[in-house]
Amino acid sequence: MTDVPVNAEATTAAKIADGLEKRLGAGEIKVQSTADGIPTFWLPRGSAHRALAYLKEDVDHPYRMLYDLTAIDERMRTHPEGPPASDFTLVYHLLSFERNQYLRIKVPLSVDQPEADTATDLWPAANWYEREVWDMFGLRFRGHPHLERLLMPKTWVGHPLRKDHPARATEMGPFHLPDEKEAAEQEAMRFRPEDWGMHRGGDGEDFVFLNVGPQHPGTHGVLRVVLQLDGEEIMDAVPDIGFHHRGAEKMGERQSWHTYIPYTDRIDYLGGVMNNMAYLMAVEELAGIVVPPRAQVIRVMLCELFRIISHLVWYGTFAQDLGQLSPVFYTFNDRERAFGIIEGICGARMHPNWFRIGGVAQDLPKGWDVPIRDFIKYLPPRLAEYDTQVMRNRIFKSRTQGVGAFTTEEAIEWGVTGPGLRACGFEWDFRKKQPYSGYENFEFDIPVGSHGDCYDRGAVRVEEMRQSLRIIQQCVDNMPEGTYKSLQPLACPPLKDRTMHDIETLITHFLGVGWGPVIPPGESLRAIEATKGNNGYYLVSDGSTTSYRTRIRTPSFAHMQMLPRLVRGHMIPDLLAVLGAMDFVLADVDR
Repeated sequence: MTDVPVNAEATTAAKIADGLEKRLGAGEIKVQSTADGIPTFWLPRGSAHRALAYLKEDVDHPYRMLYDLTAIDERMRTHPEGPPASDFTLVYHLLSFERNQYLRIKVPLSVDQPEADTATDLWPAANWYEREVWDMFGLRFRGHPHLERLLMPKTWVGHPLRKDHPARATEMGPFHLPDEKEAAEQEAMRFRPEDWGMHRGGDGEDFVFLNVGPQHPGTHGVLRVVLQLDGEEIMDAVPDIGFHHRGAEKMGERQSWHTYIPYTDRIDYLGGVMNNMAYLMAVEELAGIVVPPRAQVIRVMLCELFRIISHLVWYGTFAQDLGQLSPVFYTFNDRERAFGIIEGICGARMHPNWFRIGGVAQDLPKGWDVPIRDFIKYLPPRLAEYDTQVMRNRIFKSRTQGVGAFTTEEAIEWGVTGPGLRACGFEWDFRKKQPYSGYENFEFDIPVGSHGDCYDRGAVRVEEMRQSLRIIQQCVDNMPEGTYKSLQPLACPPLKDRTMHDIETLITHFLGVGWGPVIPPGESLRAIEATKGNNGYYLVSDGSTTSYRTRIRTPSFAHMQMLPRLVRGHMIPDLLAVLGAMDFVLADVDR
């Protein structure tokens, strides 16, 4: 998982366990070994909050970021991993930048007492994570300031990620919308400021509440932001998400391990194959699969090409959000050139679904390097031209410099990763700090800013495109020979050119594709530096052909939660600058 040696991880776990024992008392914690090697501890719910506070504030080299919080419905497990018996398990993933290491805390809950203490007093980022756990699993958090549904409608009955909740539409009755139900749904959507701790007025004045979205072009999708205004000054904001939620994690628990790959393409739908990467790395770690060097470099090359593709969309639309129309036409034209390369290699464009368990779907076609070399020569002059048109434009600079700024400490508190974190001056890139797929073999720089504002977040992304071109150039110049996919028969279907060679290979291929591989029991968290920040998949296998629990940690979810903090005190047009600089995708927020 990290670049910390296994024996160092064991030593770290022992030291942390000793510290927790001293803080909580003997016998309070249980240690669990996992496939990913992340130090994992079970804690009773009454001690969890004290333990989290200790890990965040008092332990040496503290775990300052709440990386993720989710839950598991354990009631149908046949191979339970943890020592304590539980109906539900809260799973906290913490991240220490000083240690360059994750930590996992598990809290068992019973169906009779599905409740734990809130962590919102420790991390502001815990707010949405706890609301999501309540929404999806029905687990409560004592002391939470606003424990309401987050992704599902307020009128929804049940908690979708419980194992007894239907997973398919065929398991539900036909949908009907009588007049009384429509009226009730409309009333449930009515915004009441008092529900959010807001006031309708003050000092003899009435505040104005303005709906931005869910059909506003500046929200880049179905996002609704309710603004509390004093004149044109934003006093507060409430992001209303969930319009794009379609049960991606639930689908991950009904599909086989490899038939779920196309679903990952649709999370950050601008990131293409990069969406496959984190998921497949977690599967491969559970199965003990080693990806061949050629496949690793092919993956890196296509991931960096999609980083450029995604950033080009952001570049043009960001300028458009601030009133500059021309750049979006230019950047989308460049994006089409890159899509031509993707189509030539993968046969598809935005959603190529091309990475596979153990490698990639097919080898590179003949002449694959020619269009890539042409693109590497073509793009740098274009980026230089966009620097003049956009980044040096005085109107663009006045609209973005000093707007939506935050510090490194605030970024960590809110779970910000990727360009947003680096724009604060913190040189942290998971490709460098926790290298995967051979990234340690590539030479590239980590762009950083200094002010943490909208302009610096843009400048970091612009420079990232140039660094991606450097990485792609090295892939082209140093592409290894060999196979493009692991030949491990239990988890990887045989190469296609061998499936018609003999009946045994054909049968193996049929079982691997039709039924799916059986992944050993265990759990694994793997994460990558995606286009918008850190994207991680936490997978739990129960020794079956499907995932028992699929958790998707997306960067946009954490970033969107910070929106009210970024826009308070600014003007209405600044909201669009902050949203544009955030570079979010609604499917990445809602999943």
